[in-house]
Amino acid sequence: MDILVVGGGGREHAIVQLLSRSTEVGKIYCAPGNAGIAELAECVDIAAGNISSLVRFVQQTPGIGLTVVAPDDPLALGLVNELTARGYRAFGPTGEAALIESSKVFSKGLMEKYGIPTAKYRSFTDSRQALAYVRTQEFPLVIKADGLALGKGVIICQDLEQAERAVQEIMEDRRFGSAGSSIVVEEFIHGREVSVLAFTDGESIAVMPSSQDYKRVGDGDTGPNTGGMGTFSPSPLYTDELHNQCMESIYLPTVRAMRAEGRTFKGVLYFGLILDEKSGVKVLEYNARFGDPETQVVLPLLKTDLLSIFNACIDGTLDKLEISWEQASCVCVVMASKGYPGKYRKDDTIEIQKEDGIMYYHAGTDHNKQGALVTSGGRVLGVCAKADTVENARERAYNAVKGVKFHGAHYRTDIALPR
Repeated sequence: MDILVVGGGGREHAIVQLLSRSTEVGKIYCAPGNAGIAELAECVDIAAGNISSLVRFVQQTPGIGLTVVAPDDPLALGLVNELTARGYRAFGPTGEAALIESSKVFSKGLMEKYGIPTAKYRSFTDSRQALAYVRTQEFPLVIKADGLALGKGVIICQDLEQAERAVQEIMEDRRFGSAGSSIVVEEFIHGREVSVLAFTDGESIAVMPSSQDYKRVGDGDTGPNTGGMGTFSPSPLYTDELHNQCMESIYLPTVRAMRAEGRTFKGVLYFGLILDEKSGVKVLEYNARFGDPETQVVLPLLKTDLLSIFNACIDGTLDKLEISWEQASCVCVVMASKGYPGKYRKDDTIEIQKEDGIMYYHAGTDHNKQGALVTSGGRVLGVCAKADTVENARERAYNAVKGVKFHGAHYRTDIALPR
């Protein structure tokens, strides 16, 4: 069957790459795609959030048997709803289910209602009430915009001055637009973070290899939050014992809670976990889709046909499918444009001296009028390598980074270092 993949980043490049290897997949379209995806699929000039145009494209393109909706915005806007209502198959949660990511107020309330461990919190729609509350709290403190903010809507405040400024910027200055109409003020938990992705058909769940993400722009977890500057898999923190604990106290309860709320979730659930030094594992956040850049280190380890997993999630037969993973490690180093995560440059020429066995996942790339590969986004490339150990994968990835050149390129040098 032909497939449409919605999105245009490194996550979508990884998805397209794996789907292209399936014997059941014909032609792949990607909207909007990027220069790397264009080597594997036909890129369609439709923005991921343009729901009506995407639906129209599926209607007018014979042969598309499945649409894979990867980014958060079109999921929250109900692209899966619109397609399925017209009789088309789509992979991803409905808009109602995607609320688990698109509203932090909803997700925190869900966890509180169903006893899923998470940090203590309060939510606010009035900045004056929020300010009055933060003035009574201990620091550090975490302040989150309620809605989607490209992974940048979480501010860790070390003191009252920072907290007051965060409330002002989010709720009054609308730094993140409508995402800041309400906020969550949350206790800061001291601990180590682990990311876990899982396929689910709304009843059963299949957990993928764990990973660790690096959100801050600078080495040593310094600077502002980004969409993710790198990751590695598997995490040494995620033991079999922890997996069993999370399955019973977090993963299955979340799936059951969503079903009980009339928001049955089918697709990929992302669990952002923190290992609390005092009280055990807790949920920091949910995402309603593949994480980025976690996907770039997890999917290269998948041995089972990805299309068969997508179909099982849609059809409710995930428990009948055996999913197998390669026993290896993978490291991804994100190379970003000058200025990212703030205002960044575009249209800088990219030169890649490719190495065998290295995966160069394009995130923000395009071709200029002369056909040269150029930068078009904040995160430009995810340079990924597999090996028998994390240490060896890290060495291969950073060696490959040396062969990528563009003006102002910056990246963290501490991805996958022991902490």
